[in-house]
Amino acid sequence: MNLNRFAGVTNFFSVQDWALEARLLRWLIMLWLSVGLVVLFSASFPVADIEVGDGARYFKIQILWIIIGLLMSRWITRNPLKLIMQFSGLGLFICLGLIIATHIPGLGVTVNGATRWLPLGPFLIQPSELLKPFLILQSARLFGQWHRFRAPSRWLWLGIFALCLMSILVQPNLSTTAVCGITLWLIAWASGRPYKHLMLTAVAGGLAAVVSVSIKTYQRERIISFLDPWAQASDNGYQLIQSLYAIGSGGFWGTGFGMGQQKLGYLPIQYTDFIFSVYAEEFGFIGAVMLLLFLAVFSTVALLVALKAKSSVNRLIAIGCMVLLVGQSLINIGVATGSLPTTGLPFPMMSYGGSSMMSSLIIAGLLIRVAREAHEADIVAMTEQPLRPRRHRPGSRRRRHEQPPQSPIGMRRPETEPEPKLSHRTGRRRKRIRSI
Repeated sequence: MNLNRFAGVTNFFSVQDWALEARLLRWLIMLWLSVGLVVLFSASFPVADIEVGDGARYFKIQILWIIIGLLMSRWITRNPLKLIMQFSGLGLFICLGLIIATHIPGLGVTVNGATRWLPLGPFLIQPSELLKPFLILQSARLFGQWHRFRAPSRWLWLGIFALCLMSILVQPNLSTTAVCGITLWLIAWASGRPYKHLMLTAVAGGLAAVVSVSIKTYQRERIISFLDPWAQASDNGYQLIQSLYAIGSGGFWGTGFGMGQQKLGYLPIQYTDFIFSVYAEEFGFIGAVMLLLFLAVFSTVALLVALKAKSSVNRLIAIGCMVLLVGQSLINIGVATGSLPTTGLPFPMMSYGGSSMMSSLIIAGLLIRVAREAHEADIVAMTEQPLRPRRHRPGSRRRRHEQPPQSPIGMRRPETEPEPKLSHRTGRRRKRIRSI
């Protein structure tokens, strides 16, 4: 049997398997972006037309951010994770510095009572969104290589993570803090940290959330209005009630693309936090179920990528990417349907916003890169063949470094071996030399 031909066939199927899985992730992400652009155009058109006289303004800006995010994602998928991990710590510190800069008077921009943005020319950036991919990388590196870090280094990085969460919480931004904290906790749980430490961390995070809600009046009012929005229909419960009206108006098949009515001055911030309400009104119950099935398929593919990862760090990166993309989407849907308290959390790759779009595409690029490295490792393992010792052919000369064949067990080897017989030509040459 020709082993080289068999290896070529297996390599062919390995490459095809790698291409199929990578293409599946790419097509899912492109489908997600396409649906997001369609819904954003419909949701933002009335507001943009009233504000600036150009209904497609937010749509055009979103395309610009998507192009930038895709370029960054492409660079990530073309470079090894070891190279990308070298910049994770620096990127984390830069984003932490930008988050702290939002608290400096005159630098941070306040929108709807929260100071979460920094001005970047005509645009606003949200550093807490840009922090998410670096938080995934550095936490996966810490928990995936836990035994390689000394105790002071472990406590140092855990303190830096806690500082990041506290800086986001003080903005105030309870929803982003909760998402980042849950992501860190799940990455630590997937790495096999002791349950005692995980429970203590969960209790500490819950206490921090309770303290924040008790101090911030508007957060407490949002939770109260979530429990009974109809009691404050014209105040704190207005957003949730209008969102429920939009979802209920969609019915089974929806009102049709662009035909939603709640976005015409009734539903607030419909192109960011409550974009799912516009989607559910125009595409109905069927569209909502299809979106949930899409998220289920995407999470299944992400989990398969995590299971096939060849190192613990890559596996934790895939888990973190899946938690942030799918988990944040489910939280946004829960807020729009009244299943969770009202929070300002965007829908990944659907809501309007440059920081959220770039962060989501970078995270998607990391997930694709983990999948590529897993299959590249499989291809290398299948192409490598063990070295076979060279067989000695009868009649050929042995190399000098090779040892003479050993005698069989039980047979006694003579102490002196007879000299080899000289050929007739060799004997003549020796005779001639002696006579001279």
